[in-house]
Amino acid sequence: MVVNETWFEMKDGRKALIRSPREEDIPGMLDYLLLSAGETEFILRYPEECGKYTYEGEKALFERLNASQEDAMLVCIVDGKVAGSCQISFHQRLKTKHRASVAIALLREFWGQGIGTRLLQEMIGIAQRHGGILQMELEVVEGNDRARHLYEKMGFRIAGVRPNAICLKDGRLLHEYLMIRTME
Repeated sequence: MVVNETWFEMKDGRKALIRSPREEDIPGMLDYLLLSAGETEFILRYPEECGKYTYEGEKALFERLNASQEDAMLVCIVDGKVAGSCQISFHQRLKTKHRASVAIALLREFWGQGIGTRLLQEMIGIAQRHGGILQMELEVVEGNDRARHLYEKMGFRIAGVRPNAICLKDGRLLHEYLMIRTME
């Protein structure tokens, strides 16, 4: 699904653009995927796993999502750089059609600028316009307090836990929490 462009002012006064991804974003997206994977242990990939992401693969993903009637991806562009992205996927089975899954990530240099809030507001709007969605779902890794605070601010609540769902290279195990936002 293609989403209209939205400009907003970040907390530091710079302008940011939120829109559906375009082919011109692919080099920046590949950089973003690699960089974000190395900035925090809360992203579910390590930098060395980013080799699977290719220009052709991202192009196919963007085309599929932009052509979809159900799913959408948004990128946030700041000063020509991909600062973050998010994606919403609507469940297709009859028994789960009332649910939508959300994923979001930002580069560290853009944390605390209001981008995550704006991206989640856009995702909530997409879910509301879709119709029939009773709940939005996402996962947050234990210790990711910044993200958890954002999700709670946006109406998500912890609904369950996957104990030891994440195993870091150093052997530490982290829980993963399922968070749900009930739609009004």
